[in-house]
Amino acid sequence: MAEGEQHHHLFHHKKDDEDAAYSETAPNYGSGVTGGGYNETNQVTGMGSDLGGTDYRKEEKHHKHLEELGELGATAAGAYALHEKHRAENDPDHARRHRMEEEIGAAAAVGGGGYAFHEHHEKKETEREEEEAHGRKHHHLF
Repeated sequence: MAEGEQHHHLFHHKKDDEDAAYSETAPNYGSGVTGGGYNETNQVTGMGSDLGGTDYRKEEKHHKHLEELGELGATAAGAYALHEKHRAENDPDHARRHRMEEEIGAAAAVGGGGYAFHEHHEKKETEREEEEAHGRKHHHLF
């Protein structure tokens, strides 16, 4: 392999290359292409972004992803709580510990549900901001 030749792999990065995507010498991806990418100021452009550089679609996807993670966490914690409830019934010697862990799992499930609920509202707020940024207003009849 030649001295100046570099291999770019997906997971093996040198520390010098970590900030290469955001440096001034980085290539401008999508310059001249109207579909999106990076423009001369390295600001994200595309179909879902406005003049300020906010990409509402990306932000909405991010909140949707976090909402789904919250739901997953709530489901896992709820399953753990049910498992500990079952263990408390079948292991009377350690029932007190299993009941305490059941309560911890139930509290974690409630917290995960609350986080999913919060992210759902953040996603809806992002949708409203996108509509307002593009001039579409939501008129309610009642």
